[in-house]
Amino acid sequence: GGIPGSMGGALYMNAGAYNAELADVVCSAEVYDVCDDHIITVNREEMRLGYRESIFQRAQWVILSVVLRLRPGDRAAIRRASEEYARRRNDRQPMDVPSAGSFFKRPKDAFAGGLIEEAGLKGLSVGGAKVSEKHAGFIVNAGGATARDILSLADEVKWRVRERSGILLEEEPRIIGED
Repeated sequence: GGIPGSMGGALYMNAGAYNAELADVVCSAEVYDVCDDHIITVNREEMRLGYRESIFQRAQWVILSVVLRLRPGDRAAIRRASEEYARRRNDRQPMDVPSAGSFFKRPKDAFAGGLIEEAGLKGLSVGGAKVSEKHAGFIVNAGGATARDILSLADEVKWRVRERSGILLEEEPRIIGED
């Protein structure tokens, strides 16, 4: 589908786009419980799936496999829909430069990209990190960006958006470590 990542990562954050999310099709997952040193099966209800969240973000589990329940459909129609989603992504998102995808979660009753654009932050950069001029919800690597550049830019964007709108943006990617 043109979305980078792994099935485990997608389930970890309950990935989604275009009014659909993994929670719509997931049935269960087999996980390794790091604390108890054994493999368990977790059903959908136990996953506590919400907007960009799941129990996996709090549990010490490694996702080993995922069972999905897909609906049968017309192969040609599914292919057309997939191609249309890819076209929309290519038209609206900065697919030509490295990024971590949409960088900020959607706040309640707003769009992060819209808030960032309204604050005049398209093109704002720190080192090699830059707010995409194509879609303000993306922080892209314009060349040689470090983790520090990206996180500093994200902090600046969050501060300026909050100053202008009163809304505090929250990062969508999970940040691990200091640098």
